[in-house]
Amino acid sequence: MMNARTWHTASVLTNGTVIVTGGSNSYSLQSSAELYDPSTGSWTTISSMNNSRLYHTATVLANGKVLVTGGSNGSSLNSAELYDLLTGTWIMTGNINVAREQHTATLLTNRNVLVTGGSNGSFVLSSTELYDPSAGLWTVANNMNSGRYQHVASVLTNGQVLATGGWYNISLDSTELYDRSTGTWAMVSNMNPARYRHTGSILASGQVLITGGWDDSTIVNSAELF
Repeated sequence: MMNARTWHTASVLTNGTVIVTGGSNSYSLQSSAELYDPSTGSWTTISSMNNSRLYHTATVLANGKVLVTGGSNGSSLNSAELYDLLTGTWIMTGNINVAREQHTATLLTNRNVLVTGGSNGSFVLSSTELYDPSAGLWTVANNMNSGRYQHVASVLTNGQVLATGGWYNISLDSTELYDRSTGTWAMVSNMNPARYRHTGSILASGQVLITGGWDDSTIVNSAELF
């Protein structure tokens, strides 16, 4: 890459390139962004975001734009911005209702984006909200049953969203499902073991593969299927 960074994002765009945004190096927070072209194996610096941020999210929308939300620049952020691949520019879009970092932002089957949980720097959040790309606006959605951050939110083949684990004073084994048709959350079976900073991958079978993470102070080597 052109810049050393950690706590950044990397997203595959509709043209096959990969956009890397923000994060931090040893000295400062980053607003910089860059593109990786797999056809040439090269990196190119692109326009910087309007805000430096780490612990943020970057979601590729159905229209090809990239939605960056929240994060931290020393304080939790409520700002959101869009990268337009066609123009190579960043523009601010509507602010999220609750400043948050280490949250999730998941593209739903109706092209909206569901943001869940995270931390505001002082408290773990159970709040969620929805972004409508056609209007550029956010609406408050129903809270999860548990506050959680450093969790995973995965879209299932039936359009529901599975939120797994995370941290809320202790590592969590709880999981819950968001039903887009009703806008409600329902608890489902717990994981084995509790975990945060883990991953969740949708398999061709429609199952979700959960791997690794931390269980309190222990790094986990286990994996499980939902």
